[in-house]
Amino acid sequence: MATVRPQATVTELLATLAELNIGAVVVSDDGATIAGIVSERDIVRRLHEQGAGILGHPVSSIMTSDVRTCAPDANVDELRRTMTNHRIRHVPVVRNGRLAGIVSIGDVVKNTIEELETEKDALVGYIHR
Repeated sequence: MATVRPQATVTELLATLAELNIGAVVVSDDGATIAGIVSERDIVRRLHEQGAGILGHPVSSIMTSDVRTCAPDANVDELRRTMTNHRIRHVPVVRNGRLAGIVSIGDVVKNTIEELETEKDALVGYIHR
């Protein structure tokens, strides 16, 4: 699980996102606790508002500190509602108070498609009986 320290620069954050081909990263001092989350959207908005000078600023200056999290056994429908209602694309997973992973909207969509395909197959099988 990739994290970035709050004192890392936005330029260092960009390098992490690019190297790992990810859209968001959890901000953490120790890789286990959550100080915030920062996404490509956060960077773009701050660049627009403040200009390229933010590239040398610490990640803590642009991160979202009010982070919505979920448990490892979170219900996918609830996650989808949370992501939709709060307009977020990434939700950190917390187990026993420690960062365990991150769920993206892509993960939720993939799961939903798999569920729909399973339902479709069951219905087609029922119809062909």
